Amino acid sequence: MTRVAIVTASDSGIGKTTALMLAERGFDIGVTWHSDEKGALETCREVEAQGQRAEAIHLDLSALPEGAKAIETLIARFGRLDVLVNNAGAMTKAPFLEMPFDDWRNIFTVDVDGAFLCSQIAARQMVKQGEGGRIVNITSVHEHTPLPEASAYTAAKHALGGLTKSMAMELVKHNILVNAVAPGAIATPMNDMDDSEVKEGSMPEIPLARPGHTKEIASLVAWLCDSDASYTTGQSFIVDGGFMLANPQFKPEG
Repeated sequence: MTRVAIVTASDSGIGKTTALMLAERGFDIGVTWHSDEKGALETCREVEAQGQRAEAIHLDLSALPEGAKAIETLIARFGRLDVLVNNAGAMTKAPFLEMPFDDWRNIFTVDVDGAFLCSQIAARQMVKQGEGGRIVNITSVHEHTPLPEASAYTAAKHALGGLTKSMAMELVKHNILVNAVAPGAIATPMNDMDDSEVKEGSMPEIPLARPGHTKEIASLVAWLCDSDASYTTGQSFIVDGGFMLANPQFKPEG
């Protein structure tokens, strides 16, 4: 039986590259998109070109709990689920003293509540199947260190890291392994870049002095989703070009 993976926000960036790498490993792929339907359909075409089945659906994690039901729809279309990659997320920046509560809540709704509900739906299906499974949460290096003037995003990613550990502890008895991948600066649309713009020396403030390619995240996610990673759960894997070592964020005033 062909294994099935759902990768949220796989219309571009890390999500798209992850979807394609999982297709290479023989997974059929559920693709979700929020605003870029064309990108999602292109991901589907590329998955199908590898001989795997692809299904696309709109996923709006700002409208919960109804928005998360798209995961149930994908499960019904495929008839099973083996892997969920929670890649969808939102981000906003504002000084802490000026952060509007509505913006704060919106980031938590998408980044934490959305991942919680998608994971709950996925894990219930995996338990029902009785064959284990994998859930990977895409957090951020800011799961571990704050991003200046982004208190909501920082707090939400820390929360998603905590949720990863709780899920790992509770779901291990069902052989559902749950991990997080915490990217640093990656060339994605969220960062107004694509892989073609990864230039050596373009980010001298971090040790590797460049942003990362999406494949440098997606290859780890794909490993965590497959049989090789059968002894790994509850971990957060930082992939950041050495950002955490240098941590070049703090700029004293004056």
